[in-house]
Amino acid sequence: MASILILNGPNLNLLGTRQPEVYGHETLADIEAMCRAHADAHGIAVEFAQSNHEGALVDLIHAAKTRHDGIILNAGAYTHTSVALMDAIASVELPAIELHLSNIHAREAFRHHSYIARVALGVICGFGARGYVLAIDAMRGHLERAG
Repeated sequence: MASILILNGPNLNLLGTRQPEVYGHETLADIEAMCRAHADAHGIAVEFAQSNHEGALVDLIHAAKTRHDGIILNAGAYTHTSVALMDAIASVELPAIELHLSNIHAREAFRHHSYIARVALGVICGFGARGYVLAIDAMRGHLERAG
C-alpha cells in the first residue's frame, strides 16, 4: 500500500476562519476527512501533519524518507521564502507535489515565486480544498507509473 505524507505549513490550522473568501470555509479537519476517504477508496495510506514552525516541517520531511512514498506539501508562506524546505525535499529524494488552496499566480507578486516548485513533480493551486484530492490522484498516478 502506498503511503503519502500530507504536510501543511503556517496558518493552515486556521482554515475555515482565516480569510474564507481566499481559502474557503473548510477546516483542516474537513480537508483531512475528505482526503482520508478518497485515499482509502484507492488503497492509499495518508498521514497528516501541520506546523507553524519551519524546523518542525523540515523534521517531518526528513522522517518521511523511511515512512512514506511521497509528500504533498502546502507550505503556505514558506513556499516563497524557505530554502530549508526546498533542500529538505531534495535531500529525502521522495516525489513531492506543491499544493495551494488559492491561485498564487493571481495574487500578490511575491507569491509568484516558489522555492518548493524547483524540487516538486508539479504544482496544484487555485482549486480550494479539492486541490488536495487532485494532489492525491496525481501522486497515486506518479507512484503507479514509477512502480
